[in-house]
Amino acid sequence: MTENVVVLGAGYAGTGAIAKLQSELGGSARLTWIADVDYHLVLHEAHRVVRDPDARSDITFPVDQIADPSTRFIQDDVVGLDVDEQVVELAEGDDVDYDYVLVALGSQTAYYGIPGLEEHSLTLKSLDDAMEIHDEVTQASQDATRGEPAQVVVGGAGLSGIQTAGEIAEFRDNHRAPIEIHLVEALDEIFPGNDPEIQQALRDLLEDAGVRIHTDDPITEAKDDVIEFDEGEPLEHDVLIWTGGITGRDALDDAELEKEHNRVNVEANFQTTEENVFSIGDSALIDQGDRPAPPTAQAAWQAAEVVGENISRAIENRPLKTWEYEDKGTVVSVGDKAVAHEVKPAFGVSLPVGTFGGFPAKNLKKMIAAKWIASVTSWNEARKSWSSL
Repeated sequence: MTENVVVLGAGYAGTGAIAKLQSELGGSARLTWIADVDYHLVLHEAHRVVRDPDARSDITFPVDQIADPSTRFIQDDVVGLDVDEQVVELAEGDDVDYDYVLVALGSQTAYYGIPGLEEHSLTLKSLDDAMEIHDEVTQASQDATRGEPAQVVVGGAGLSGIQTAGEIAEFRDNHRAPIEIHLVEALDEIFPGNDPEIQQALRDLLEDAGVRIHTDDPITEAKDDVIEFDEGEPLEHDVLIWTGGITGRDALDDAELEKEHNRVNVEANFQTTEENVFSIGDSALIDQGDRPAPPTAQAAWQAAEVVGENISRAIENRPLKTWEYEDKGTVVSVGDKAVAHEVKPAFGVSLPVGTFGGFPAKNLKKMIAAKWIASVTSWNEARKSWSSL
């Protein structure tokens, strides 16, 4: 009997898994790909669109460049997963039956119960989000003057917040726009949980770019034009962007799977509490011993390679592989500059040790994105995208 394999999501996890499953299954199973958009977005480069909307064509790839002709693609919103009936419930289309399903729906923004934050902030989880931030920042700068510059506040100084602030600074400089940029972090340092060396290197780049950094004081309330802090003075804003956290998708609300904050608990082989339901990426909390795998693009890329093989093994009743996340280092951009930290040698090139910036870090970040694009499309597509990465 031919098995029905369904993949949910077109982010790094879902797209990478589709590419792997197509090679693993080789037409021996019916493969269906379901996503709410008909393209894959290189999300860790979405901040480029905040500065320049023309970059979007270089970081989005239509599904027909990725999916084989035999792979069925359905564009629709997933609204539920019934593990008893083994169906995926869609917003507009008919339910889709599955024998095996991979949940790779990604995440949505967490607001941590902060009053007014969801109502008064923008997020950066999609291409549309990046365009909206660009439009709002552009409008705010046009309404401002040198004497009264537009106040743009980015809440959350993790990877997304830092890169977003850096792009807005480049936009300000390129357009000579009257903008003041604030980066707000509740914890005592930006890029929380990382090595002090890269934290300081990123702080230096941000401050050189004119970004004002506020740390060690959580937001307690967001209003239409101001945010309140636990201790500090209120901070006015014309544009408020929130990048402070993630939680699972609402589509998993009623799924009878073991979850935490709507993120599915999975074993290191990507199986959930249902043996024919797998999950990776931001949708999953993947067991790695002391702590789950991080919700990063790097982890999703690695997991996608193994989960595709494991689903094939499950169909053939073979033992599943156990995955162990390998941290290959960190590269973060601040506008046209970048910082790299503890990056393992790649592409046969010997890299500087520890933390470094400059031309090597900038081009390493480009190469990482290009390698991903090539893995799901082609090196020719990666080459065409190079200038925007």
